[in-house]
Amino acid sequence: MLQIGGFQKLTLLDYPGKVAATLFTVGCNFRCPYCQNAALVIPGRRLTLWDSEAVLTELGRRRKLLDGVCISGGEPLLQSGLADFLCRLKDLGYSIKLDTNGSFPQRLQALVRQGLVDYVAMDIKNAPADYARTAGILPALLEALTETKDWLLSGAVDYEFRTTVVRGYHTPERLAQLGAWIAGARRYYLQNCEDSGDLIQPGLSGFSRAELETLAAAVRPLVPVVEIRGDK
Repeated sequence: MLQIGGFQKLTLLDYPGKVAATLFTVGCNFRCPYCQNAALVIPGRRLTLWDSEAVLTELGRRRKLLDGVCISGGEPLLQSGLADFLCRLKDLGYSIKLDTNGSFPQRLQALVRQGLVDYVAMDIKNAPADYARTAGILPALLEALTETKDWLLSGAVDYEFRTTVVRGYHTPERLAQLGAWIAGARRYYLQNCEDSGDLIQPGLSGFSRAELETLAAAVRPLVPVVEIRGDK
């Protein structure tokens, strides 16, 4: 079954327009230095796993309260038991949102074709030229990311793109290049980097509200809906 490292029983933020629960899966093939879930990503970190059957039982009890379930991570598409788990969520009547870094386009497309995913949130880490440094990956992976990005732009499933912006990694110029890469996207969100206490690389920080507005303005000429999420 699914390796679950975190379970948020109620959220009004993670799944747009729905009251949802969020599950955080273990493991990721990226090493973004500003990742807020280092315990999920770095092998050997202390982490208490949730029993997947117990989680399903709890979600069964909460069907009258919740509309959907968000599967986040880590990178959920690394999980071999993901499809079976999503089938069981569908049997409970839930709408499903999947958060992904976009590196497994064929796996994502298969889940959508099976009717197991209703909404996809793809993390766009940076402009293509800065992707490898920002995500801690090899440049060759950009081909798979581009395939996922283009497939989502085709409208095969409802989706959003989003970027966690970090001082030292993101600038208005880079955001303009990112905007050109996802031009025509339905919606795009900026999320400010915050120190959760579990960053892969401690000491990183985000931007002021005025700076976030400048970053968002760099994308708006190319994407109809650009919003800043979670910053007060």
